[in-house]
Amino acid sequence: MSVVANPSRRAFVIGTVALPVVALGGCASGGSGGEVRRAEAPVDAPPPAYRVGDTWVYRVDQAFRNAPDYTETQAVTGLGVDGIEVRIVARIGDMDVDRIERWPAPGLVLQGSLLDIETRRFAAPLERYRFPLSAGMSWNQWVDQVNETGRTRGKINRYVRVAGSDRVTTPAGTFDAVRMSVVMRLDDEDAFRHATQASHIVWYAPAVRATVREERRAEYREKGSGRDAFANIPVQNEVAELVSFTPGR
Repeated sequence: MSVVANPSRRAFVIGTVALPVVALGGCASGGSGGEVRRAEAPVDAPPPAYRVGDTWVYRVDQAFRNAPDYTETQAVTGLGVDGIEVRIVARIGDMDVDRIERWPAPGLVLQGSLLDIETRRFAAPLERYRFPLSAGMSWNQWVDQVNETGRTRGKINRYVRVAGSDRVTTPAGTFDAVRMSVVMRLDDEDAFRHATQASHIVWYAPAVRATVREERRAEYREKGSGRDAFANIPVQNEVAELVSFTPGR
């Protein structure tokens, strides 16, 4: 069964004050069993040459309340003058959550996700990656967007720093990867809660033209003067690892 992403699967929120984010990453084994070590030499990532049929399968382990683990399959389904089309199917239990991402060029996103398996449309291309990637790079974007899944619209902020190079072991194998720290402020502030603040660590491997591991955390604070106003409320805590990569032709 294929369905659209369920906006109630996870709560999303936003605010007007900057919140502390959880520190991620490191050189130890992660909660999903993968291993991250420093690479023997710096890793740079040129712009990838995608092919129709390129397919990546990820395992997503969630340590968030009763959220189920799931698998996600991403496949390039079209290349043309308008860019790259990618179909993404998250298999959650016996349900398929099916969506489409549109990339006008490698690293750029006009339609895609930020935090979860939602679909967002960006007024200007979001720079998911700024190729060629190399250590020391950083970029910061404010982008107007519409969250079609959550039925909200607003401006999001996304800051990326290319922090270094690691050798990452996943179910799909061991890869030399560029490590990026991503900090985001979303568009979901309302009268009761501040903005969702997300802190992700992403490892991009040139050998597979995609990420091989992502550590994702996000939280928010409620508004008001009570005790809850000082507590960070988590909305995301998960690790995604590459299970397989099949190149297209």
